[in-house]
Amino acid sequence: MTAIRVALVGAGKIARDQHVPALASTEGIELAAVADPNGSIDGVVHFETLDEMLASKHQIDAVAICTPPQARHAMAAAALKAGKHVLLEKPPGATISELTPLIAEARQTGRTLFAAWHSRFAPAVEPARAFLADREIKSVVVEWKEDVRVWHPRQAWIWEPGGIGVFDPGINALSIMTRILPRPFFLTGSELSFPRNRAAPIAADLAFSDEAGVPIRAEFDWRQTGPQIWHMHIETDAGRLTLGAGGRRLIHGERTLVDGEKAEYPALYRHFAELIANGVSDVDLSPLVHVADAFMLGRRRDVEAFED
Repeated sequence: MTAIRVALVGAGKIARDQHVPALASTEGIELAAVADPNGSIDGVVHFETLDEMLASKHQIDAVAICTPPQARHAMAAAALKAGKHVLLEKPPGATISELTPLIAEARQTGRTLFAAWHSRFAPAVEPARAFLADREIKSVVVEWKEDVRVWHPRQAWIWEPGGIGVFDPGINALSIMTRILPRPFFLTGSELSFPRNRAAPIAADLAFSDEAGVPIRAEFDWRQTGPQIWHMHIETDAGRLTLGAGGRRLIHGERTLVDGEKAEYPALYRHFAELIANGVSDVDLSPLVHVADAFMLGRRRDVEAFED
């Protein structure tokens, strides 16, 4: 079987840290080219722009768009029109409405469009979902706190409109929550902390509920130093379930159910290959909807200026 030839659009930190090694280790899919005006990858055919790559005769089947979200819509539209399958890094766009025509274009052209919520592919996520499927959930507390200087050093785009600030990591938590909780939930309150010199929040305190009235709290913070925190504590009728380490570890009471390795991106690319083989798309917008709701209901709080 011929491998799916994938081109990376954007050769920044996420592409180098995650996409390149995942493509190298995933059977049935391979890195065929990269398009980036400011960077290249050793041993890989390079183009300055996506348009240049699409106009060339270089053979690719799909593109993985790893640029800042503000630029993704136009690139995804061009790739779909050129008959390429498209993987969108999270978040899939700078707005929700811009994704509707992409979904329609993918359907019309018979190409796969994949909104790649990578945290859903952490090893403990599906076991958590299965555990909670028939449980009574009493409360949920989410703590997602990391150091922006470690994970996004000197990346100015995240502080601009469309960059979503602390929701860049926070949407990972939302992607897991919308996967594992058995009922839809909705926002009831939001406080967003904005540095005085930035257009996007550095912290968010969110309150949700569902139709059963279950209280759900989420705290996102980009000012964390020391140990990074990516935990969900879910109280159920069978005791506490803790999903930790960003979805790698699952603990029920005192018993560890899952303690897996970080291998989200190989799993993500296996899923992308399966979608292409089956001729279908996977575009779940619910995590991005919750981010939009947070801004709609958000009570703004000004905090000290942030300097990278």
